[in-house]
Amino acid sequence: MSRLMLITLSFLFSHISNFGDTHAAHTKQLCRPEQRDVLLEFKDEFETPNSHDSCFVNNNLNRHPRMKSWMYNKDCCDWDGIKCDLKSGEVIELDLSFSCLHGHTSLFKLKNLPSLNSLSLSNNNLSGEVLSSIRNLSHLNFLDLSNNLFSGGIPLSIGNLSHLASLDLSDNYFSGEISSLTENLPHLTTLDLSNNHFVGQIPFSVGNLSLLTILGLSNNNFDGEIPSSFASLNRLNTLMFRANNLSGKFPTALLNLTKLSILGISYNHFTGTLPANINSLSNLLYFDASVNSFSGTLPCAFFAISSLRYLDMSNNQLNGTLEFGNVSSSSNNLVSLFLGNNNFRGPIPRSISKLANLVILNISNYNVQGGPVDFSIFSPIKGLTQLYISHLNTTTTIDLNAVLSLHLKSISILDLSGNRVSTTNKSSVANQPLQRLSSLSLSDCGITEFPEILTRLENGLMTELHIPNNKIKGQVPGWLWTLIRYVNLSNNTFNGFETPTTKSPSSVTYLFASNNNFTGEIPSFICTLDTLDTLDLSNNNFNGPIPRCIGNLKSNLSRLILRQNRLSGSLPENIYGNLISLDVGNNQLVGKLPRSLIHSSTLEVLNVESNMINDSFPFWLTSLQNLQILVLRSNAFHGSIQQQTRFAKLRIMDISRNNFSGTLPSVFFSSWTAMSTLDEEQDEEMYMGSGYYHDSMVLMNKGVAMELVRILKIYTAVDFSGNKLEGEIPNSIGLLKELRVLNLSSNAFSRRIPPSLGDLKALESLDVSRNKLSGGIPQELGSLSYLSHMNFSHNHLAGLVPGGTQFRTQVCSSFDNNDGLFGPSLDVVCRRTNPEGDETLEPEGEDEEEVLSWVAAAVGFVPGIIFGFTIGCMLISYRPEWFVNIFGPSRRRRRSTAAR
Repeated sequence: MSRLMLITLSFLFSHISNFGDTHAAHTKQLCRPEQRDVLLEFKDEFETPNSHDSCFVNNNLNRHPRMKSWMYNKDCCDWDGIKCDLKSGEVIELDLSFSCLHGHTSLFKLKNLPSLNSLSLSNNNLSGEVLSSIRNLSHLNFLDLSNNLFSGGIPLSIGNLSHLASLDLSDNYFSGEISSLTENLPHLTTLDLSNNHFVGQIPFSVGNLSLLTILGLSNNNFDGEIPSSFASLNRLNTLMFRANNLSGKFPTALLNLTKLSILGISYNHFTGTLPANINSLSNLLYFDASVNSFSGTLPCAFFAISSLRYLDMSNNQLNGTLEFGNVSSSSNNLVSLFLGNNNFRGPIPRSISKLANLVILNISNYNVQGGPVDFSIFSPIKGLTQLYISHLNTTTTIDLNAVLSLHLKSISILDLSGNRVSTTNKSSVANQPLQRLSSLSLSDCGITEFPEILTRLENGLMTELHIPNNKIKGQVPGWLWTLIRYVNLSNNTFNGFETPTTKSPSSVTYLFASNNNFTGEIPSFICTLDTLDTLDLSNNNFNGPIPRCIGNLKSNLSRLILRQNRLSGSLPENIYGNLISLDVGNNQLVGKLPRSLIHSSTLEVLNVESNMINDSFPFWLTSLQNLQILVLRSNAFHGSIQQQTRFAKLRIMDISRNNFSGTLPSVFFSSWTAMSTLDEEQDEEMYMGSGYYHDSMVLMNKGVAMELVRILKIYTAVDFSGNKLEGEIPNSIGLLKELRVLNLSSNAFSRRIPPSLGDLKALESLDVSRNKLSGGIPQELGSLSYLSHMNFSHNHLAGLVPGGTQFRTQVCSSFDNNDGLFGPSLDVVCRRTNPEGDETLEPEGEDEEEVLSWVAAAVGFVPGIIFGFTIGCMLISYRPEWFVNIFGPSRRRRRSTAAR
């Protein structure tokens, strides 16, 4: 018994001892102290958010400030984003993706992590250049710097990372060429440089990366042809060249890439026909060659690739009759087919019904040459959810109900725009619900009645209804507001709104009802549409005041467009909140700008042109840091604008045709940074606005009113014309290096034209006419190669007109009524304008005419004196206003050299 107890105690003691050793091993820190210190020093390079909430950008829940766990008294191998070697304790992986990091980093300090083989800093806000110190990370095989703000060229020293297998620099602002990037990286399997500013040709050496499986070069500025060396990339399965300036015919080198499953070459300049043996890419799943200039017929070989799921050849110049070959419904797995906006003609082939697995079909702009369209050919495609068949050039009327009846349970998006469409209900489908329809486009279909079929929508889940450019009359039905989120009723003949028929919550978010015949006051029920984001009622005949209750929508309303109506009264004080665009131009509004707008920190566009607003210059708007468009044209604004203005993001300012007076300080334009240097951020959307709405306006450019249907984000203009401004034109105007249109005409500016205008290299239109400017036209303007319109007339200018082609292409009147302009440029302009030799040219025989003039003067001198003395005596006692205006002592007739 005692022996058994002894054995048991020995066994327990042994396990307790082992537990102690195990526990001690667990509590012992794995992290090497010198590497912990390196990481803490690296942490100090970054700016991190003060609050956890500010880390979440665009509601991205993946974001997490990983460095928050980095504390001195914790094992660095337990820190977020750190992985250590279990034996040596050395840091081998560093993942700080989505970590809310800001600022610059040189990566220099990481050289003291000699075993680091994986580094990810993706999806942060890091900026600056990637310095040559990156060469110290010689053991890296994975480097991801994507989705940041890095700029500059790629350092040559990145070629020292000879072990690199994956390199992702996408979604940054890198620039320059990549000619030597890949020469010393033989182990690369993934290379992604997409969404940057790279230029030049794609290096031939890329074809030497024999292990490459993924190559992304999309959204750059590469040009030239795809190198023939690409034929050797026989392991490649993903290749993306989208949105560059690549040219030439379809790169036949790609036909050797038999493992290729994803190929994107859209948005380039490829030409010629597609290869008939495209089916050599037997593993292709995804092929996108849209928006190029491919011509000829579409090879039937595409439909012989049984693996192909996605094919996009839209927006090319393909022609002829569409053929699918001997396609089999059992072997074809195509899910998405985009062939719209080509030059196909003839009947839609019945064999399209064999593409039985199609979910999305786009054959818009298919020219059926006036023939009928048999929609029964789509019946076998049971899973079709999106059908785009706009602008078919058919003379027959398409029955909307019949089309929907084919796919009542599956169709979600239907586009019949540009065809003649009937929306009359038929009994066969009248009671069947539309279960999945989310988007219906019937633009320009000759419709005269609102499609009542929409009352059968279930659950109010419809996203978009496009019915602009029709002839629909009467009232907008009240049931609409609870069923549909996006409604475009523009360019019809609606004359009113029915009051909502139920008290159900509104679902409409975007309402476009411009260019109709709406009259009376804006209906108050609009204020109950509390989900409204955009309201556009422009170009109608609404009158009366803007409903005060619109202020109740301020939590959601971002765009309020009421221009071109007959609205009166003043702007409501409670119009503010989350507004991005407010356009009430061309109405009859009075009063002042509501100071409550100062609370609209998101405001980008403010347009109140052509009203009767009587106010001083709204300097308080400078607190709106996002303001980009400010239009006060043709109102009764008045007073001085003498203090410095700080419009950091302003791109267009039009305060013309008001009563502003006084001088502009010399530093007036010095804080207009958006016009000084364009933001380098590459935005996918080129125009002001986003999503469904683009901002528009009318701007005076090159002497004519120009309608900007969509305002380019890079468009810049300053128009101060038609005021009473005086003094010198501020020299700080030369800081606006991205300015395109400058109009200072019809003021009282005096002294010289600032030579700094010569710094406005992007300037296209300049008007300083009808001022009191003196001196000469700055010679620096002769170097402005984009300057195509200019007007210097009606000033006191004298001296040599600058040379340069742009000055020789103006009209003579651009220099009229000055004190003494001259020069070869002016001679060329005015001789071209008056080739017959009228008063703008020097007459021949000048000496003879001069003698005759003196004789005539002598003959008329004596009787002229007598007659003039008599008239003068009569007018001394009575001088009407017209006499003073014409013959007053201050008036002096001025003519330019060109007019003599």
